[in-house]
Amino acid sequence: MNTATLSALAEPNRLQMVELLRDGPMTVGDIADRLYIRQPQVSKHLKVLNDARIVEVRPLGNRRFYRLRPEPLQEIDSWLQTFRSMWEDRLDRLDDYLSELQGKK
Repeated sequence: MNTATLSALAEPNRLQMVELLRDGPMTVGDIADRLYIRQPQVSKHLKVLNDARIVEVRPLGNRRFYRLRPEPLQEIDSWLQTFRSMWEDRLDRLDDYLSELQGKK
């Protein structure tokens, strides 16, 4: 997994931007308005997200639309899946143990 993805998402403003972009492409101005952050700050954060390949930009006239790229998020999901199966096994064993305890009552 690319640690640049996690590093980019570790900053709260960038994570909020990713959450906004989940609903579809947005301009820098739209993101700034929604997050109450100045446009230069939004642009700086979007550059980090773009460098990490989490977003891509499409110019249209004098505006730039940003949208999420699914691949980095799919990588994170695949990485997390290894932990999910570990926890599912542990929860299954706990369920078996609790069922055993209830049977002894």
